Amino acid sequence: MSNTETHAFQTEVSQLLKLMIHALYSNKEIFLRELISNSSDALDKLRFEAVSNDTLTEGEEELSIEINFDKKARTISILDNGIGMTRDEVVANIGTIANSGTKKFLETLSGDQAKDSNLIGQFGVGFYASFIVADEVVLTTRRAGDDKSSATKWVSQGEGDFTLETVEKESKGTEIVLHLKKDMDEFLDEYRLKTIITTYSDHISFPIKMWKNETDDEGKETDKKTLEQVNKATALWLQAKSNIKKEEYKNFYQTLSHDFEEPLATIHNRVEGTLEYTSLFFIPKKAPFDLYDRDRRYGLKLYVKRVFIMDDAENLLPAYLRFVRGVVDSDDLPLNVSREILQSNKVVTKIRSASVKRILGTIEKLAKAKKPDNFNLFWDQFGNLMKEGIVEDFANKEKISKLLRFSTTDKDSTNEPRVSLENYVDRMAKEQKAIYYITADSYAAASGSPHLEIFRKKGIEVILLSEKIDEWLVSHLTEFDGKSLKSITSADLEEFSEDEKDLSEDDKKSREKLSEKVKTALGDLVSDVQMTSRLTGSPACVVSASGDMSAHMARMMEQMGQAIPQQKPVLELNPSHSLVKKLESFSDDAKVKQWSLFLLEQAQLAEGDQLENPAEFIKRMNGLLSEVV
Repeated sequence: MSNTETHAFQTEVSQLLKLMIHALYSNKEIFLRELISNSSDALDKLRFEAVSNDTLTEGEEELSIEINFDKKARTISILDNGIGMTRDEVVANIGTIANSGTKKFLETLSGDQAKDSNLIGQFGVGFYASFIVADEVVLTTRRAGDDKSSATKWVSQGEGDFTLETVEKESKGTEIVLHLKKDMDEFLDEYRLKTIITTYSDHISFPIKMWKNETDDEGKETDKKTLEQVNKATALWLQAKSNIKKEEYKNFYQTLSHDFEEPLATIHNRVEGTLEYTSLFFIPKKAPFDLYDRDRRYGLKLYVKRVFIMDDAENLLPAYLRFVRGVVDSDDLPLNVSREILQSNKVVTKIRSASVKRILGTIEKLAKAKKPDNFNLFWDQFGNLMKEGIVEDFANKEKISKLLRFSTTDKDSTNEPRVSLENYVDRMAKEQKAIYYITADSYAAASGSPHLEIFRKKGIEVILLSEKIDEWLVSHLTEFDGKSLKSITSADLEEFSEDEKDLSEDDKKSREKLSEKVKTALGDLVSDVQMTSRLTGSPACVVSASGDMSAHMARMMEQMGQAIPQQKPVLELNPSHSLVKKLESFSDDAKVKQWSLFLLEQAQLAEGDQLENPAEFIKRMNGLLSEVV
């Protein structure tokens, strides 16, 4: 019995449909690529489930996709005899977008059609691409193994709602009928459709067939039709590399990733011996919008003996390489392998280890190329993930560390992170003891820090770190090429302290007296007050006491809501600065306290700290200024 219902699209679906139809209009032929890809996935899933339940095939030996068009009715049909969907699955898969990053994605769209089309492609438009060319879409589907009377018919004009009806369907799988818009007659042409299929979907491993009129002995078309296979139907990754054109790799990558650009690098490998597997990896040119979305699953497509097993097999690569797209086809894993089995399987461990080495090796080749443009493009998009790798992948830590790039204080360096640790070490002075760095909330804060003054005076290069991950990076990357990495904001930079033997006894005593006077004035606001020679133009700076986390790390932890042990800074004063000399001349305790607080708060602001009472600081500064104006 028919059971028709009308449902409203999820708000995000309606928004996406409107944006997509306009943004992707110049690439409208991709609708067929997307629908064929969906059909291929449905066939893959049926073949996998049929391994343990062969009744799901319902007696059909060949799995295939069929494309038809009707000029009179102005329709295109895409049929598959795959796994199909239940009514609930239709609602879940088509009525909503099950992606927690959808709203965030929509917010990233700029309104620039060219830019937005690539973002929308990365999101994966799938079935919704139908509405680029159709003003009505009818989908009829039945889950393999279900009763023939339990099929679902879904109809929509893509304008806010859709209807659902329970119908009969003899064959399992899905049929999609597109009622074309008035200006889409180009797709009612056999040659045009075949060209799209061979361009975008030639690699699909199932036969894609179209009806063709037979010809008589004189070569004239008859009314009799036969199904003709259009694509090669050979999995691209199983073909010899020498037989695959760059364009074929590009089209396969775009089908996998929904990206409109070609990949930055392609890594195709066949392993034979103790283990037998094929891998085909792609490094994209651009990061997807949800690269840092914790809820999104990342990974590769996994096949076992050419049978599709799962999407997003995240155990095949570590999380920091989640930008890589591709497939792994193993001859050694069981067909019933699960995500749980993948976590502890020795075969997977070996495939993962070898795959990581190949990917890092390819990135290394990009870095060593005479023209590093492609590597620079890679670093700009995925550099922070390489930093994650230092924390996550101990086995490849040394290899990854050579791929890192930084901004530094070198006169030829800019905000663009282009300096490697090898570059830095090669430029080090013979007497330099460490690789020096500073972490801050921004590049401007790092490059303008008073901590750099003595380093600039001595011509010593300092690495400028301003990404959130950098604090974790330097806590795990503590040395490179035998040189330790050292923060210039720590209190124990003994190599830059003035040699006390060059000071007179009177100078030593006066400095000790001033330090004690300021420390008394500030009380428990600081852990210590010291004179320093690291400053050449600023009156004061704050540094972290030995053993404490850096002030930058403490701020980050607080922003994440993490409880941190209370720690007090060390205030360092520049004894040569006029403000410090003025402070030394005061004998009035109240005035000493005001000037000491002013220097402390000024130093904290320069460090990027938030003052507890900014209004009080301004009041204090105005009062001190009025004394000298």
